[in-house]
Amino acid sequence: MNNRYIGALILAPFLLLIFLGGWYLKAAVLFLSFRGLFEYFHVVRKKGHNPVSLIGYGALISYYAVVLFVSDPLAHVGVLVALMTALLFIYMVFDEKINITDVGITVSGFVYTGVLFSFLILLGDKEQGMFYVPLVFVISWVCDTLAYYSGRLFGKHKLNERVSPKKTVEGAVGGLLGGTIGALILGYFISAESGANIVHFAFIGLVGAFFGQIGDLAASAIKRYAGEKDYPKLIPGHGGVLDRFDSILFVALIVYVYTTYVL
Repeated sequence: MNNRYIGALILAPFLLLIFLGGWYLKAAVLFLSFRGLFEYFHVVRKKGHNPVSLIGYGALISYYAVVLFVSDPLAHVGVLVALMTALLFIYMVFDEKINITDVGITVSGFVYTGVLFSFLILLGDKEQGMFYVPLVFVISWVCDTLAYYSGRLFGKHKLNERVSPKKTVEGAVGGLLGGTIGALILGYFISAESGANIVHFAFIGLVGAFFGQIGDLAASAIKRYAGEKDYPKLIPGHGGVLDRFDSILFVALIVYVYTTYVL
């Protein structure tokens, strides 16, 4: 528990950079993305796979160059993924240690830790980005908190014991409620400035909390598959980036999709 408090103190100034927006946010997301890809590659190697780090990190650098300096970066993701895949197939042909599974793992690692994290930057670049980036964290944190306490107090039915033995259906329901409440509370204070009806915040909170919990389970599923308890430790008491920000990845995607195509 003491380590968790120390970890929280370390995280606080880092999160302040995220909430400041602009280049502070971009620098923070770049770190999270590269560290996340390192953790992902580290864990899958424990299972005997051989992701191609050179192409994985190269694609990450190329993608963030587009995100930071080119308008409408998502319009170029398809071309980048296609080029990355082609290079990986070439690599596979000439390196007998690399197989089709390693190709898929390398591409999925880029999308998982590169593209998904980048939605925080894309949200921050929106006209009302100063509201949407904190919304991602509020949904995720309140969801996690209520899921934890709901599970401890009322948890009786296992949610998915194969992936996460401690999580319960009751905890998941509490998490959905928590994400919705957190978004509603933030929406109450910023709905006038953001131009969005408070009902939209409730819906974003509900859907975001659902996908945030899926993100948590997905990160756990990768660790279980590799036989690892945690990702490489970075933050005392909190594990690695993918232990702490696993739900953020999916919530950021949902908030971006909703604010872009609905609002």
